[in-house]
Amino acid sequence: MYGIRLIFSTSLFFLAFNGLFAQASSTATSLQDDLPRVFVLGEHEAEYEELMLKYQQSLLQVCELDMEKAFSVWMSLIQELEAYAETVDYDINGIHAWLHVFFDTDGSVDHIAFHLKPQSRNVDQEEFAGFLSSFINLYKVPMTTSSRYFNYTSVAFPSHYQQIKD
Repeated sequence: MYGIRLIFSTSLFFLAFNGLFAQASSTATSLQDDLPRVFVLGEHEAEYEELMLKYQQSLLQVCELDMEKAFSVWMSLIQELEAYAETVDYDINGIHAWLHVFFDTDGSVDHIAFHLKPQSRNVDQEEFAGFLSSFINLYKVPMTTSSRYFNYTSVAFPSHYQQIKD
């Protein structure tokens, strides 16, 4: 129970801290204009920091702290990503990555930052970025919200979600 409270308190601190700097960053010239829609975490650091200030709510928060709803929304994105990979004949099986996905209020994906994990199958990062970029040009989360939001999590393909769900 203490661990959950610590994580929750840390999350609240992070959100409050971001809020303090949101006003200052809104007056600065936007660095995001040069930010690719898909990029590797660790690259474009200044633009990434600015991006995080503009997306202050998490997927869980916009789902009103309903974990089942947030998980369902996220897994629908993962399932669509897997279906898209099959459609365009891109093998994502064996890819393990951290994804930081930034969503607009209409459900469209504005940006994805990723980092391949050490246990990931070896893939060309530019190819993977191109695949993700083409995916987000077509995909929208089937949910609209009043604010932009993000989800930062680990993924592994294949997800096996459909098998577990059935």
